[in-house]
Amino acid sequence: GFNLSKGERFDLSKAAPGLSKVRIGLGWEPNNQPNGPDFDLDVSAFAIDGNFKIPSDSYFVFYGQVGAGNGIEDEREKGLFRPITEDKSILGAIDDPDGKRSDGSDDEDMIINLTLINAKVEQIIICVTICKYPHDNKKDRRTLDLNFGMVNDCYIRIINDLTGEEIAKYELKENFGKEDAVEFGRLYRVGRAWEFEAMGRGSLGSLGALVESYT
Repeated sequence: GFNLSKGERFDLSKAAPGLSKVRIGLGWEPNNQPNGPDFDLDVSAFAIDGNFKIPSDSYFVFYGQVGAGNGIEDEREKGLFRPITEDKSILGAIDDPDGKRSDGSDDEDMIINLTLINAKVEQIIICVTICKYPHDNKKDRRTLDLNFGMVNDCYIRIINDLTGEEIAKYELKENFGKEDAVEFGRLYRVGRAWEFEAMGRGSLGSLGALVESYT
């Protein structure tokens, strides 16, 4: 795969001719502080139109949608459900609450079928946020103080889901000592092709702040 730096753009269609389905993998190291609060990172996506807004609530893809009955069972992980957009193009992640799921693979991932994306969608923003009290599993108030500067080896990578081949990877090297939300990158249309930009844009307010930006 190709290692990207912040601001770099990458032609996915040229790197993998015929690319139709991509998997976005997210990885990070668990908190190694004894009895420290869990690092519960979540990957989500905003599929936005020409006005930089999601066309409908379905195009905000995050694990919380499953509770609303908008999930589909993962064929590889029976009994676990992924959120899904109304056009069936984006399957969201199965939640990893502490970063310990990884055994040499990704902690969370989402799947994007490029051939099914609604024509009104021009970009798909891939975001990673830190889940905080009271939304965390353990209801640990210490999570309120967490930021990306505390998390090690955080990355996203783009994989050809049909072949398993890694196409590109973006490792978070910027010092986000306050931010609890990062827009890692975006997939965007260039004619009939798709490209990817490593954005690396941090913000405060976790997932809620991003929702306000794109709704």
